[in-house]
Amino acid sequence: MFVGNLSFDTASEQVQELFAQVGEVVSVSIPTDRDNGRARGFAFVELATPEQAAAAIEKLNGYELGGRVLRVNEASDRPPQSSSFGRGGGLGRSPSFRPRPKGSRRNIRARKRSVW
Repeated sequence: MFVGNLSFDTASEQVQELFAQVGEVVSVSIPTDRDNGRARGFAFVELATPEQAAAAIEKLNGYELGGRVLRVNEASDRPPQSSSFGRGGGLGRSPSFRPRPKGSRRNIRARKRSVW
């Protein structure tokens, strides 16, 4: 299950204790930020059976923990993302694609003049 809107100070033990009220907790994972190591504000919780997971979603969605209202739902796979930032994919480029030169226009013109 996906547990969203967690406080950044929430420990995995707190999440485990909360979900243990509903069923047997198999695992709790709270991802951390790569840059600063701080929790990212969400967790993934795995319960022993799908029935326990459905009961946890029903009971704990909207529950307040650490002053924040939790969002609990079934976790889904992340959709595939392109490897580039808004350029439509890195490897599937059209053959006519040419990367833009680096630098300002003025700088490019100056370089052209210096070559002539």
